Parts: sequence; C-alpha cells; structure tokens
Amino acid sequence: MTTLLAEGVDLSKLPTIEEGWMTPVEASTFAGPVDWLFYYIFWMSAVFFVLIVVLMFYFMWRYRRRTNNDPVGQIHHNTPLELAWSVFPGLLLVTMFWWGFTGFVDMRRVPENPNDVSVQAAKWNWSFTYPNGLNHPELHCVLNAPTRLVMTSSDVIHSCFIPAFRIKRDVVPGRYSELWFKPTKVGRTALLCAEYCGTSHSDMIAHVEVHATQEEYDEWLEKADPLRGMTDEQYAEYLKDPVKFIDNAPDELKGRVMPPADFGRELWARKGCNQCHSLDGKPGNGPTWKGLWGSQRNFTDGSSTTADENYVLESIRNPGKKLVQGYGPVMPTLNVSDREIDCLIAFIKTLK
Repeated sequence: MTTLLAEGVDLSKLPTIEEGWMTPVEASTFAGPVDWLFYYIFWMSAVFFVLIVVLMFYFMWRYRRRTNNDPVGQIHHNTPLELAWSVFPGLLLVTMFWWGFTGFVDMRRVPENPNDVSVQAAKWNWSFTYPNGLNHPELHCVLNAPTRLVMTSSDVIHSCFIPAFRIKRDVVPGRYSELWFKPTKVGRTALLCAEYCGTSHSDMIAHVEVHATQEEYDEWLEKADPLRGMTDEQYAEYLKDPVKFIDNAPDELKGRVMPPADFGRELWARKGCNQCHSLDGKPGNGPTWKGLWGSQRNFTDGSSTTADENYVLESIRNPGKKLVQGYGPVMPTLNVSDREIDCLIAFIKTLK
C-alpha cells in the first residue's frame, strides 16, 4: 500500500523508519529497554563464551600430561573460587531476570485513554477496525500517544510482531489478546506474522503508519472510507452514475469519493483478496478474477452456475458452501459490507 486514492492524505510521503545495525531504529517507548536488555545478554554471553573457551584451551595446554610416567594430580575443591564462579554469574542472571520482569510488567500495564483498534487476523492478512467503524488493512496510530490492539484470529494461531516497536504477541482463535505501544517516531514500518500459519505466511505483512498529530490521524480516519457518511439515497445515485455523483458530491464527501470499480480494486488489496485471487489469469490459492464475470463456474459437488452478482455475494458471505473445482476451502469469512461488495463486483466486471 502506498498512496490511498482520493483520501487527501499521501501516505507515500511519510518517511520509512530506518533499519539499524542489528535491529530497526527504536520507534517506541519499549524499544530502548528491550534493546538494552538484548545487548546486555548478547555481550555478557559473548564475553563469557570467549573467557571460557580461552581458559579451557589454556588449562588443556598448561596441565597437559607430558609423559606417560607423569603422576596424575589429585584435585580438590577450592571454596573461594567456587563461590566466585557461582555468586557472580548468579548476580548477573538475577539482574537479567529483574530487567526482563519489569519490562514485561510495563508491557502489560495499559495507560489510561489509549486509542483502541480491533485486530482480526486471518490467513493471510490483517484487518484493523477503528472506533468509527472503519475497517482497513493498515494500522494507523499517533506519535507519543498510546495505542491498544485488541486481537483475535478467525482461523489458526498468528502472532502480531512489529519489529521497530519491539512488541510481539500471539493472536489466537476463540479468544482475545491485547497489546499496547506508544510510538516515538513518525513514519511507516512493517507489521509481520511471527507464527507459521500456512503456505502464504511470509506474505502476511501489514503497514503501520505513525502520524505526527492527533489532528492528522483524525483527518485520515475521516477520509479513509470513501463510502462512509453516504445516505441510502446518495449511495443509489452514486451507483447509478458515479461520474456525475463525484462531480456534484456534497461538501462532506468531496475529495474522498472514487468510482466504485476503483474502490473495488483498493478493497481487493485491503481485504487480502490479492493473497489468493490474481488479476492476470494466473491461478493461486483461489481462482483468478480475470475473466471471472459471466463465466461458467464448475463446483466440486458437480453443480455449476454463471458468475454474477449472486455468485460473488454467496462466495464472500459463505465461501465454503460451493468450491470451484481444483480449489480447497481456504477462504475465511471476511468482514465485508454490502456496499463494499457492490464495489468489488464493479471492479470484477472490468477484468475482461
């Protein structure tokens, strides 16, 4: 995703959060403490590894048996030495535990009045629902403002991982898990799935956009859905003659309404349809959409139908009811409104 059409907010102009030497540049309040603990463990392990290996080879050489007649020494314990190599590493481990424990507690203690976002994970896409009802494939948040994610999965176990923020938590079907963060850098970064979830696991990537101000975030939230705010009468006019409606759109809709087919193409990417359904005729995990409209669809139960409005509607609302021959029941039930389905149909009609 780059620029979102007709929104008035060009996301492509946002800076990308840079990669660091071993990890992405710190971009949340959790990143600093996590990195310090990581480097503490890393360098402590490196120092002790080198020390132990060097001492091991030194003592192998220093106390090697030079001839077969050398008597074998009887080695007894050394209390001060044993205490030293037990107590000192023990203190280092206690420090590591306390550092990690306090960080864990901070990650579970959500501040007051966070920006709540509901997260739905499914093979192989992320869906974010905002307080105004907007459903979007990108996670948007505000600089220096806490955001809480309330997450669940519609199929298998996934894991929400934002490397630049140093946060990760499993997303489990049938239950809710929470994750919160406070961004410290404006820009865009990646949200990944860190739990293997099937053949397209590596493609389960979403963008995270950090806005500089609450006002900028609110503006994006207002304009991100071109259909939001339309009355039924306006929507009927929009479908009947999109060009005329857009040219004469009310002030509250100007600048964000786009033709149904254009919005349908955006929904194809937003809803994760692009993970399985190609536009160029190549088969994927699902049938291609190229040439779909009006074609004959043959199902695994021996029946067939013509691809029309009812076929598309049923395929989205109940994807496992009728399976096209050669394909399995891999499509989840998606959160798609009737108006969005209309736009998807308009887009499919253009794919000759």
